[in-house]
Amino acid sequence: MTIEQIQADEALRLREFPVARETAYLAHAAVCPLPACARDAVSDYAAAGTGGDQENFVPANLLRDTRQLASNLLGAELCEIALVGPTSLGLSFIAQGIDWQPGDNIIVHGDDYPSNVYPWMALAEKGVKLKRIEPGAPGRIEPKDVFELIDPRTRMAALASCHYVSGYRIDIGAIGRELRSRGILFCVDGIQTVGAFPTPVEHVDFLAADAHKWMLGPCSAGILYVKREMQDQLKPVVQGWHNLSCPDFIAQETLNYKPDGRRYEAGTANLLGIVGHQASLQLLDALGLDKIAADLLAKRRLLLPELLAKGYDVLHSDVPEANASGIVAFSKPGEDMAALQARLDQAGVTVSLRVMRGGSKLIRLSPHFYNTPAELHQLLEAL
Repeated sequence: MTIEQIQADEALRLREFPVARETAYLAHAAVCPLPACARDAVSDYAAAGTGGDQENFVPANLLRDTRQLASNLLGAELCEIALVGPTSLGLSFIAQGIDWQPGDNIIVHGDDYPSNVYPWMALAEKGVKLKRIEPGAPGRIEPKDVFELIDPRTRMAALASCHYVSGYRIDIGAIGRELRSRGILFCVDGIQTVGAFPTPVEHVDFLAADAHKWMLGPCSAGILYVKREMQDQLKPVVQGWHNLSCPDFIAQETLNYKPDGRRYEAGTANLLGIVGHQASLQLLDALGLDKIAADLLAKRRLLLPELLAKGYDVLHSDVPEANASGIVAFSKPGEDMAALQARLDQAGVTVSLRVMRGGSKLIRLSPHFYNTPAELHQLLEAL
């Protein structure tokens, strides 16, 4: 099955993506509908689990194979992946696991999604300060915006790979290389790109991303990436039977952590969620991340001139495609965006309404690879 086949064969598309029977779903940057493969995987495992010990029905090598699929998506090593669930939890593990010293500082963007702001704010009790990037346009963080904030006490930059409203993708490679050359840690909230665009971690120390957006997986079934050489420096902040040695389920006299990313997986896994996530990752792997990214950029090229011609202001309509994403956000002075969202919903088009710090409202579009040009034109006609 290819993206071209999915978009050309409506019967196939409706079978594999049942949401398309109900609406043109253009809100994957929020919470995705599950594809049929994830639904079936979860349903089959749940049904089997009614017959006895749930763990007896776990697909063979589920956890290892899911970690492997996730590592393939990032270009990481298997040993660098942990299955911990929500992005907020992964980022909090990172924030609390570093040996911070009073006076250390972290470079952040205060208008990132709160999951990538609050964990760092909480470090104030340890004497850690935040240096906030103030980009000239929403989420439009250039490498120089990061570098000019560095001082001798900068320990980390914690940035989103893509801004959740504006859709601006940062240059992870350029930022990561410079930070590494200066001995500064780099943490990435990858939830708005992983599964949609290549999110390289060669120069990234930590990354967290839940499954429920572009990876098309269940909620709270996400991944945590910790670079191999950082695992001795990032202390696990949760302890349990799964991340520590306990032969025959007998507690030992010392804490002996697993030798890889599993050291951050304290207890029993979210098996239902991971079963569904594995199925979604297998789908993405089969389709190819580069092809998914190319399709999303093609959709952006279709939407932009049409929206501009209708008089809408599109955030970052001028950015090069290297910084563009699957998100297109727009507004129009004097038009009620909340009312527009309601009208689109009535027309069978699902979009997101987002509010900026100053109170302005925008419509955020985030189609995925299975959305067709016909659905985009349905949106444009409804506008």
